Amino acid sequence: MGSTNNHAAHVENTLETNAAAQNAIAASWRRSKLLHQLSPDYTRPPERISSSELKQAREKLGPLIHTAETSLDRLYLAVGNAGCCVVLADASGIAVDRRGAVGDDRTYDDWGLCTGALWSEESEGTNGIGTCIVEKRPLTIHKDQHFHSKNTNLSCSAAPIFDHEGHLLAAIDVSSSRADLTPDFAKIISFSVIDAARQIESEYFRQTYHNVDIILATPPNGQPEISSTLQTALLAVDQDGLVIGASRGARRLYGLENGPIKEPILLADLRGREVNHAKEYERAERRVILQALAHTNGNVSAAASAMGISRATLHRKIKFLKLAL
Repeated sequence: MGSTNNHAAHVENTLETNAAAQNAIAASWRRSKLLHQLSPDYTRPPERISSSELKQAREKLGPLIHTAETSLDRLYLAVGNAGCCVVLADASGIAVDRRGAVGDDRTYDDWGLCTGALWSEESEGTNGIGTCIVEKRPLTIHKDQHFHSKNTNLSCSAAPIFDHEGHLLAAIDVSSSRADLTPDFAKIISFSVIDAARQIESEYFRQTYHNVDIILATPPNGQPEISSTLQTALLAVDQDGLVIGASRGARRLYGLENGPIKEPILLADLRGREVNHAKEYERAERRVILQALAHTNGNVSAAASAMGISRATLHRKIKFLKLAL
């Protein structure tokens, strides 16, 4: 009881200073107290949704749960012997899948580390899953860095998973309640979590664009390589050399907004390589298309047939080249 009161007092004292402006954990504590109206001495276990709501949450994630199975199993093999459990949560903080030793089920169920538990920052204050979702970055919340005193026995390392359009899709977390788990060992666990999240994200992207080429994005000319970004910087490129999809890493690399790629992007232009040659090719292609359309009196189907390409491909090229019909 004393340690609980001490932690609550420490949180309150920290929030009375300007630490939140300089410390990420304190900033999350401030959100927990002021934005979400939570108290650090709250003692109830995490909220749990109904079985029907859990089913809906799992269905909403679609193929991600299936895609993540191998990576979750591999991650659990790496950390399970250290008394850790692995949790996959959706973007709302709902735990939709879990890996853990059967003998530890009761313990982790008491902690709320089970499917159907809600670990959003809004509900549980500063914690691995919830704060990772809010800040959209990998992080570790180690023991007394949690907002609620009841969670200070936990060490949680989490990493976000983004979908094929760059939006946050889920988070993966490894949690342990072992008293002897040190901050240094938590860092090692964090590396494994980040690696698993990147594997899941990349595989999800590849499965989404399974019928086109997937290539590794490279920095535009003059831009330094950022290894942490390049590991998941993927582009989906169709048969015409147009980029139709970009992962979160690729979007950050090229400054692309999240969401569907509505306007065609030529791969050569995006990479910034041989731009002059690309422009020359574009001008030549423009001439060929205009000549074909002239010979067919503007009939797109006939022009496509004469060029040996499909009508849909010609329409896409016309749109890309901004040709007026």
